[in-house]
Amino acid sequence: MTGPNPIEESGSLKLARQFLGRTVDLTIDRPYGSHHPTCGFRYLANYGYVPGTLAPDGEELDAYYLGPADPMTSARGTCVGIIHRLHDDDDKLIVVPDNSAALDDAAIAAAIEFQETAGHYIIIRP
Repeated sequence: MTGPNPIEESGSLKLARQFLGRTVDLTIDRPYGSHHPTCGFRYLANYGYVPGTLAPDGEELDAYYLGPADPMTSARGTCVGIIHRLHDDDDKLIVVPDNSAALDDAAIAAAIEFQETAGHYIIIRP
């Protein structure tokens, strides 16, 4: 693609971009199978954050760990994409175990649909 970047570079997206294609260590604070504390939905992926980061919402940068369907407390893997939310500045990393099979956008969308609404985000790849 040539010309200016059509995606507005929000603070969250700028922070998330530095992790694309890199190994990331995560703290999982909402393990697979747990329920959201206020919304009540069930997490169908391990969900956590990158320790030591500060996103625009005042919390650490969030991440989905699309690996085993077992509850975890921490994880390490490769950041293969970003869920860039179109209506708020709260983007999420997509992290997978090293040497895992490649996930296409449809597989990622299916894995995160428990929390993300189709059409309200785009997937950004390295």
